[in-house]
Amino acid sequence: MTHSEHKKDAVIRLSIGIITVSTTRTIAEDKSGLWMKNRAMELGHDVIVHEVIPDHRQWIARTVARCIDEHSPHILLMTGGTGLSPADVTIEAVRPLFSKELTAFGSLFAQLSYAEINAAAMLSRATAGIVHTTVVFCLPGSLTACQTACDRLIFPEAGHLAAHVRTQPPATG
Repeated sequence: MTHSEHKKDAVIRLSIGIITVSTTRTIAEDKSGLWMKNRAMELGHDVIVHEVIPDHRQWIARTVARCIDEHSPHILLMTGGTGLSPADVTIEAVRPLFSKELTAFGSLFAQLSYAEINAAAMLSRATAGIVHTTVVFCLPGSLTACQTACDRLIFPEAGHLAAHVRTQPPATG
């Protein structure tokens, strides 16, 4: 099956949630989150949640679980808290929720980042995985990083990913 044949069942209009992890920003100051929201809407998707929450491990895990339970977005974009400082706990909060991890995402993102910011790309721990039937992406807080991830990796494949995650397994009998 060709790549284009494989993508024929992709979801066209996605529901998207955005969570920004920051103790210093408000929604009005959330450049990365606002850019992702505007970009998703430009592409014809519905942004159903946009929140800014503090860098707190339990708060992050609870917010992700609540967002998915209440809104069931196809895609959940998270920005912030993926670096190396002690306060950066997004990955530690979200990774235990994954039923599957998209292991290639972090590598591909690092490769693209390296082309833009050289060796500093190794400081990012960007990752992605599946929580229930939602694809969750954990991205750095920088606007440039979010633009790179969304435009070069996430949005080109988001509908395809959503279709795979929401496909029902064949009945066994």
